[in-house]
Amino acid sequence: MQVDQSREDKVLIVSLTGRFDAQSAGEVESSLNSSMEKGEVNILVDMQGVEYISSAGLRVLLATAKKISAQKGKLVLCALRPYVQEVFEVAGFNTIFQITQNTESAMEAF
Repeated sequence: MQVDQSREDKVLIVSLTGRFDAQSAGEVESSLNSSMEKGEVNILVDMQGVEYISSAGLRVLLATAKKISAQKGKLVLCALRPYVQEVFEVAGFNTIFQITQNTESAMEAF
């Protein structure tokens, strides 16, 4: 999995590309935790490049959301592919996370 980071105003944008599964979950979690340890509390996860997500990927996102919430920050997800969107809906995660269609609408959420 490729993890890229950029900044726009007060928001850290984390762009993921590839399969978000047990093999890549640790790498993504380390990257997100490192950013939070540096004080990032407003994080946008652009999932346009995520072709697959497993329960390990869902766990990383849920753990990150809890940590950010405890710091009074915000985690927003955007650009989920249809299969990934379906996984979120089946797991009930679409009611837990704020999910938008694209980065522009996600930025408005902050």
